[in-house]
Amino acid sequence: MEKINILIVDDRPENIIALEALLQRADINIITTTNPNEALRLSWEMDIAIALVDVQMPEMDGFELVEILKSNPRTKDILIIFVTAISKETKYAVKGLNTGAVDYLYKPLDPFVTSAKVDSFIQFVRNQREIKQKNKELEAYQKELIKAKEAAEQGKRIKENFLANMSHELRTPINGIIGIAHVLEKTNLSVEQQEMVKLLEISSSSLLGVINDILDLSKIEAGKFRINRNDTDLIGLCDVVVNLLRIRAKEKKLELITILDPDLPKHIIADSLRLNQILMNLIGNAIKFTSEGSVTLKVDVVNAKGNNVRIKFAVIDTGIGIAKENIEKIFETFEQADDQTTTNFGGTGLGLSIVKNLAKLKGGSLEVHSEINKGSTFCFENWYQISKDVKTVVKKTKETLLPFTNLKVLVAEDNPINKFLIIKILKDWKVEADVVENGKEAIDKLRDNDYDIILMDTFMPVMNGLDAIKLIRNGVAPGKENIPIITFSAAVMENDKKTAMEAGANDVVSKPFELEALHRKLMMYTSATTD
Repeated sequence: MEKINILIVDDRPENIIALEALLQRADINIITTTNPNEALRLSWEMDIAIALVDVQMPEMDGFELVEILKSNPRTKDILIIFVTAISKETKYAVKGLNTGAVDYLYKPLDPFVTSAKVDSFIQFVRNQREIKQKNKELEAYQKELIKAKEAAEQGKRIKENFLANMSHELRTPINGIIGIAHVLEKTNLSVEQQEMVKLLEISSSSLLGVINDILDLSKIEAGKFRINRNDTDLIGLCDVVVNLLRIRAKEKKLELITILDPDLPKHIIADSLRLNQILMNLIGNAIKFTSEGSVTLKVDVVNAKGNNVRIKFAVIDTGIGIAKENIEKIFETFEQADDQTTTNFGGTGLGLSIVKNLAKLKGGSLEVHSEINKGSTFCFENWYQISKDVKTVVKKTKETLLPFTNLKVLVAEDNPINKFLIIKILKDWKVEADVVENGKEAIDKLRDNDYDIILMDTFMPVMNGLDAIKLIRNGVAPGKENIPIITFSAAVMENDKKTAMEAGANDVVSKPFELEALHRKLMMYTSATTD
């Protein structure tokens, strides 16, 4: 235990000896002096915690000494106890306390009172020092926490930027593959070639699905994932999911069964896209891990309160099953039940992680019951509001995209495949198009030519699309500051559209894009008409 320094100041040596005898103990150092000036020097040089100061001394009395000690930042925290033989009248006590003393000891000294008072102040000093030390440690922890928070935020920014860039780099070539497959479909193909194009579409869509899964998980982790609830045709949604996966089940000679509770409401308020994603993942997973038998989607109403129903979606399979010790593991990102699962069945291990996160975001619960070699049952339960005000939806037939009249477009796109696709699409729509490979060339072209609209890729070499848009809006091509600009972006993070709009874009089209969406936006932002 650290020793505490106690200073005794008295002009009479016999008084010092008496006090030393009363206070002597192992956990304190006693420093003494008969000279007030010497007392000041000792106080400045040593870590004095408590000072017992005689009031009446020649040259400088106790009150004057204490005033000097209290006026110095290095000595102002010393606890002062006055030792006096003068009157116990209130006015003297008040004077001493006003000077900065914490207590008085009166001569002749009572050994018990003196010892008790000094003991209590020693304990007070120890507590104060402990608090001071804890505060220092707390400040150090706070600094470390701030550093850790800043590092975490920087890591988050790096991760988001990496994902935005990687999603662009991955989705751009996939967009090209999907687009070329669509173009090929419209040409004269043999049956064998049509089959190959179909396989090409399936493979590219599957790869796009994996990329979207990774981005969805990143958005959930970043707290930027939103649940959008609206009127949903529940039975229709279940039918669509099952029909989409029926071909995969047939290929494995599996029976795909749907059992719907007759009490199910026709329409509910739900995020249909995310509910579809949950069911697609669960049923797709069940088909993947089932070699024979069946996969069943069973939907039941398990509870009802007023206009709300609790619906249970159960996906039951007769597949390989999961060992009890691996059940929690299958919900972890990039994890599967065991090492052989990836080898035998493939997959990224993302599907169930997304289902679990989506279920949590939707306020529902996800459970799994499984037995090795007998099968698994995955159950998702949630409360839904029944939608009473159901409007009849007229099913839209696929739009015929009519060619434009007198529409001139500037396209800035560096990817050769995407460039080919966009030019091919615009040519089919009778659009006159000039193509450049970066933002700088786009500005140079805009200065010399008139266009109705610009289609600008976001990520390009030399000068990216966003920088080019800012320069255009700031008058780099005089008189053309307000030309409509639509950006193409394969990045799909939450703030991508916001960043593009802040730069000055009128709209954003995500890659891979739907032809109908692009056609509609060209109509919206220009005065062009169609034939």
